Amino acid sequence: MTADLAQLLATGPVLAAGVYDCLSAAVMQEAGFPALALSGAGVAMAAAGVPDLGLLSFGELLHTTAALTRRARVPVIVDADTGFGNPLNVTRTCEDLARAGADAIVLEDQTFPKRCGHLTGKQVTEAGEFIAKLRAARRALDGTATLLIARIDALAVHGVQDAIVRATRAHDAGADVTFVEAPTSRQEVEEIAATVPGLKMYNLATGGRSPSLSAADLDELGFRLILVPGLALMPAIAAMRDAAAEVLATGSDAPLLRYGLSPRDMFEVVGLSRWLRLESDFAVD
Repeated sequence: MTADLAQLLATGPVLAAGVYDCLSAAVMQEAGFPALALSGAGVAMAAAGVPDLGLLSFGELLHTTAALTRRARVPVIVDADTGFGNPLNVTRTCEDLARAGADAIVLEDQTFPKRCGHLTGKQVTEAGEFIAKLRAARRALDGTATLLIARIDALAVHGVQDAIVRATRAHDAGADVTFVEAPTSRQEVEEIAATVPGLKMYNLATGGRSPSLSAADLDELGFRLILVPGLALMPAIAAMRDAAAEVLATGSDAPLLRYGLSPRDMFEVVGLSRWLRLESDFAVD
């Protein structure tokens, strides 16, 4: 049984680790993060081998969500992009992700196909169209414990004032948390924090367009949910590149010894001891 995300948000700021599969989730859970954020970009890269340009299918996202939430002991926030279509598609997306164990679902106001919020060339829907999708999501999630997070990408297209208006409308339409993506200065961050009502989320997209602020600083400004989406993905890519280069250069696995992991150590990250105990319980006499 996972902790309740709403209760965590009520007691203090929640720093959520970005993950992309069951292994990265297990590592971040082992590290002690109170929540996990399943990155749409990360799933696109890890499950489908494609960039974050709206190429991920709902089936791929749902499969990864279900596998991950079955093993998670902390809340899981799921990036559902644009909801994969119109309000009817959004209804199915939210219903199925909630059934799969998502503790929160993020829906954004980009047009489809969407792209990473920190890439140029984004386009957003009309505000009314986005609100209709949020209303559909709200109805689909009523009666569940799954939170609705409204992501606003309009800042890059129409400016911060339009983004604030959209976030306010999203809050009024029933979003539990609002998330204005990719502010480009501390001044914009402070304006969003001071103006948008309700619970707010900030995205620490390392190397992206937004200021890198500490969790303590963001909490003081009024952001309750703080995501680090690249936390698992960035070091994984860098470490694999370094290790691959060294193994190719030496023709040996010796460079891997510095990680200090045996096969058993690696399997323990995903519960080897538990499975061996189960095996012994059912051993044939």
